[in-house]
Amino acid sequence: MKIKELADLSGVSIRTLHHYDEIGLLTPKTDPGNGYRNYSDEDISKLQQILFFRQLNFKLGRIKEMMDSPDYDTKEALQMQKEIILKEQSRLNDILQLIDKTIKNNEGGIIMTNEEKFEGVDFSQNPYEKEARERWEDRAVDESTNKIKRMGQKEAEHRFNEIYKELADVRHLLPDSAAAQNCIHEWYVFLNEVGEYTPEMFKGLGDMYVEDRRFTKNIDKYGEGLAKFMQQAMTVYYERNQK
Repeated sequence: MKIKELADLSGVSIRTLHHYDEIGLLTPKTDPGNGYRNYSDEDISKLQQILFFRQLNFKLGRIKEMMDSPDYDTKEALQMQKEIILKEQSRLNDILQLIDKTIKNNEGGIIMTNEEKFEGVDFSQNPYEKEARERWEDRAVDESTNKIKRMGQKEAEHRFNEIYKELADVRHLLPDSAAAQNCIHEWYVFLNEVGEYTPEMFKGLGDMYVEDRRFTKNIDKYGEGLAKFMQQAMTVYYERNQK
């Protein structure tokens, strides 16, 4: 199937399909004769999986990590997606009930306490990525833990702190400067000594530094604005090291 045909079939724009190809998320074979992308039935099924994850608010980097995992299983993924949607359906029903109750309260039909305004609904977290992490990241976490043990916890912590201090010292420079990129390369190398990161995963981790306030708070202890600087430098590093 040609790219325009797939775009028409799926409702995904040609530009988006090009982007998926560029980041290695969905890479069809290219006809050497005319240079056109040809999507196989397997590619089309993979796109469906990607779109299911996107509907559940997964970021592209996280989707690629999971689908590239040797432990990834389509049947298991579909079951997980179904379970998540059922849980979300139940959560939304609880919110609907709370909204109806709040409407009655505002109309004077009932009186709600402040506690009742939040009762039965958890607004604190999005459960989607946690579900996926529990399914596919346990192995990666175990491998990382074992590598740290072999290196030595104290040695790992020492190098961790040293690299963060070096990055803090150059955080006022441009993220694409030689000094910044040398330091961020050292961070990339270290992470691959204690784990396994592709440039795409490295960029995704950098994005988490600014998207998750817990990361930002911990990183900025080494210097105000460091998390944002690292995210920008890691993005540059990814763009320069794509295969």
